[in-house]
Amino acid sequence: MKLQNVLSAAAICVASTLALSSCSKEKEQAAATPAAVSQETLSQIKALGFGTQDVRAVEGGYVVEGDMLLTPELLASAPGYSTLRVGDEEQYRTTNLVTGLPRVLTVSISSSFNSYYVQAIDEAIRRYNAANLRVQFRRVSSGAQMPVKYSSNLGTGVLGQSGGFPSGGNPAPGFTLVPNVINSSNVNYIATIMAHEMGHCIGMRHTDYYNRAYSCGGSASNEGASTVGAILIPGTPSAAEPNSWMLACVGNGVNRPFTANDLTALNYIY
Repeated sequence: MKLQNVLSAAAICVASTLALSSCSKEKEQAAATPAAVSQETLSQIKALGFGTQDVRAVEGGYVVEGDMLLTPELLASAPGYSTLRVGDEEQYRTTNLVTGLPRVLTVSISSSFNSYYVQAIDEAIRRYNAANLRVQFRRVSSGAQMPVKYSSNLGTGVLGQSGGFPSGGNPAPGFTLVPNVINSSNVNYIATIMAHEMGHCIGMRHTDYYNRAYSCGGSASNEGASTVGAILIPGTPSAAEPNSWMLACVGNGVNRPFTANDLTALNYIY
């Protein structure tokens, strides 16, 4: 995620006059893809159905759409997966999901975080477990499958970054947050950010994947479905979903518990 201000030098994701924080936004004066990312890599990213703007080369792969890590192994694959769709601003999932269900996934949080973050991860876990999915979460002190890591800097305005997507039937290995950029003691807001990154770890894409301008403002962006296709969940509305926990951008301090459509999507998968 990133935090930006419309009046600052950094490009901001806004709707109307609200300053927004986002898990995927335009970087400061950097709409173009970094030169270090080859055209071949960009083609692989696009073939998998991900956006190719603001791709960042990092240790372990490439960060796309602001907060999602794609490993070289994933880029080299050519899966024929389908996306999970709810309405016009749909829910999307990745090729691989967590398997071996029902299953309990363990989560830990770095001791570098203060008590607000400990409360927030417990709240994020509670939200998922209250949905009665075949995937449940439990916080442990160490050895977790999904550790929450602490960082002082992931780049200009970056709030957090997922560890990727499921692989081999297991969730992505946690995610990283930057408290000095999040700059909040609002437990529900932090829990919303955490639940969002947990969603990536178990295979969820951004709800407004087809048009991230829906939550982030700016010009419309539609990468197309590429090889992924789209499967509409029966009984879900055709209208846009304004409060989904997996929207690309969230208002600073905003709490986003699961909506009815979010729960439909989660229960469809898990």
